[in-house]
Amino acid sequence: MAANGNTIPRVTATRKVRWGVLGVARIATHQVIPAMQRGEWSEVVAIASRDKAKSSAAAGPLGIRRAHGSYEALIDDPDIEAIYNPLPNHLHVPWTIRALEAGKHVLCEKPIGLDVADAKKLIDARDRTGRLVQEAFMVRTHPQWTTAREMVQQGRIGDLRSISGYFSYFNRDAGNIRNIPDYGGGALMDIGCYLIHTSRMIFDREPARVIGLIDRDPDMRVDRLTSMILDFEIGHAIGTCSTQVVAYQRMHIVGTSGRIEIEIPFNAPADRPCRIFVDDGRDLFGGGIETITIPAVVLESRARGWTSGVSTGGHRRQYGSDRSGLQISANRALAEALAAISCAASAHRRRRPRPAPC
Repeated sequence: MAANGNTIPRVTATRKVRWGVLGVARIATHQVIPAMQRGEWSEVVAIASRDKAKSSAAAGPLGIRRAHGSYEALIDDPDIEAIYNPLPNHLHVPWTIRALEAGKHVLCEKPIGLDVADAKKLIDARDRTGRLVQEAFMVRTHPQWTTAREMVQQGRIGDLRSISGYFSYFNRDAGNIRNIPDYGGGALMDIGCYLIHTSRMIFDREPARVIGLIDRDPDMRVDRLTSMILDFEIGHAIGTCSTQVVAYQRMHIVGTSGRIEIEIPFNAPADRPCRIFVDDGRDLFGGGIETITIPAVVLESRARGWTSGVSTGGHRRQYGSDRSGLQISANRALAEALAAISCAASAHRRRRPRPAPC
């Protein structure tokens, strides 16, 4: 169902899409590429690194036929139809645009851009080239999230009023790309974007106001603790993310007659079931809690809708997601990203300097 209420027809892929992968990032070599290789609609035919030895070392164990020694060579490879871009955040926009201009579709890791101007550049490139481009947020199609969204839409918890979320881990390695401001590092860009994205998805609207509070690491200058309030007019979303506290994540969705709690909302395990707790609020001791178990889902099922869209005709076609039924239009993909980045930019205002002591 699209945000405007129109039903979007499901599209079935007619052949495998030939993928190339920019870089040898761990998320690519350990998660996304193996998942694509298990997928019925995907074939990974090439991988690239600026160091040919690195791309060859990655290609061998994964059974990838070609290893390129530059990003340009992979993008210009005529056998590749679509590009997966898991490069560091600051390289998402320039290399995605380069791939679009070469006639490739692009699935780009989150965050797809660092600011509103970045997102607008991608929209312009998409419209100019006629290619499909989307941000790789798996939460849109993971069954635990589609289940939660459907329960809210069906009134299972009454009228939606509040969402609260938390996402954190501890990492003070100054050499890690997540802690380098020029690379788009920091808590908000790395994990806070999930809180914004899912809140907008569950409320199914854009916030009227966004308020943010940020604590920056004094040495690395990235935000290490960020909290935000999103005012959706019919309710609020409150989120906190941090890169320097104990690892934890949880999402609470609260309505007038019940609540939904997602146990592992953002790093859903592929080797064990996920759990959603639905509470009708009859008491404070859990007497009204129903536990819904979601079978383990491997990554290939999360990319089916996007791959199907590439296979069946590009960005002007509308496409469906996996069997869970959450479907979006390819033409809306970057508009969604633009809205999310706008929210993040509003939350990411620098703190006012403290007045000098008297």
